[in-house]
Amino acid sequence: MTLPSTAHDALLTLASGGEHGEGGQHESLSPYLTGGGALLALFLLLWITTRFNRDR
Repeated sequence: MTLPSTAHDALLTLASGGEHGEGGQHESLSPYLTGGGALLALFLLLWITTRFNRDR
């Protein structure tokens, strides 16, 4: 087997692994909660960056 065919087979195996319902998502994962948490984390990082970057 060559490297590209091995990689292709591995990717096909990973892509076909959605056996837990439609879309492969766990039913307890909420996209709004996940997005809100990510937004909160980014705002926190922005706040930290602006606190430590006081050049003036």
